[in-house]
Amino acid sequence: MSKAFIAQVIQDSAELTGAAANRAAGAVMEAIVKELKKAGKFTLPSFGTFTVKKTKARKGLNPRTGEAIKVKAGKTVRFKASPTLKKAV
Repeated sequence: MSKAFIAQVIQDSAELTGAAANRAAGAVMEAIVKELKKAGKFTLPSFGTFTVKKTKARKGLNPRTGEAIKVKAGKTVRFKASPTLKKAV
């Protein structure tokens, strides 16, 4: 799924122009990112939940050279599908 796909769905369902639908899709994505940064969690009822998880620093390998490297601690986004979505798929 891409931003263009979401914009197309918004355009078709709300009978908006392409530019307006593209702005709306961008605004929705920005709102989700903003909420993840602020609260660390975002839930779409009957779809699923996005959560921010911290990752620990660890050792890794460069696949080209096989050289050991250090991977810094960071954050990643996880998604857990709701039971309704699982049942629908």
